[in-house]
Amino acid sequence: MGVFKLILNTIPRPFLIKMSYWVRPFLTLWYRGNTYTDPIDGNSFKLFLPYGYGSQRPNVLAPATLSLERHRLLWLYLQNETDFFTAPLKVLHMAPEQCFIKRFKALKNLDYTTADLYAPHVDVKADICNLPFADNSFDVIFCNHVLEHITADTKAMQELFRVLKPKGFGVFQVPQDLNRDKTYEDLSITKPKERQKHFGQYDHVRVYGRDYFDRLRAVGFEVKEVNYSEKLDTELIEKYRLAKGEILPVCFKR
Repeated sequence: MGVFKLILNTIPRPFLIKMSYWVRPFLTLWYRGNTYTDPIDGNSFKLFLPYGYGSQRPNVLAPATLSLERHRLLWLYLQNETDFFTAPLKVLHMAPEQCFIKRFKALKNLDYTTADLYAPHVDVKADICNLPFADNSFDVIFCNHVLEHITADTKAMQELFRVLKPKGFGVFQVPQDLNRDKTYEDLSITKPKERQKHFGQYDHVRVYGRDYFDRLRAVGFEVKEVNYSEKLDTELIEKYRLAKGEILPVCFKR
């Protein structure tokens, strides 16, 4: 566990992404078993890997897809509660997660575009605060664990609203402290160690509270606070290694 902590806290994210491509096959073989299952690829393992900046969460990172709790929760929601896998949809995926990219690209029903300002594996280099897309362009937008990195997060939310089609939906997950009523942010904190101390990660600029949903509503979204794990029994939550009670912010443009 100490080795994973050292790697995550010292190696830049782009290099970690590149490393993961050749590490995954070895992890998949080593951790093969029957205790836990990743619903994204259907593979089962004796154990998942630890993950986290600072303090690590044990048994949460699936060895084959490198999915975390939030990825598996989103997959189950899309699979069971939406027509994402069957309807003809134009999709924008900001800062796309590795566990989704190839799978979403392979879906014949999707016109799928990935975008990010820095990631090496995207279709379009794009600043989320100034997206290079026309108004009302996409049926679905994913932007997960991005906004906590963005100083002008209201501007980013406005851009996501602008490029989403009417009747479209987006999922905009963030690290969120549901015990906190108000978001905690202090833009004068710029040093990585201080950001780690205050916001939980060296490149975060805030900790969102429950008011995150209202911040999304303030730019025009209709927001459903979906506690999808409530629909799953305890055995499935443990089998898939989900975070019980995590809220999916599902946003609609009416």
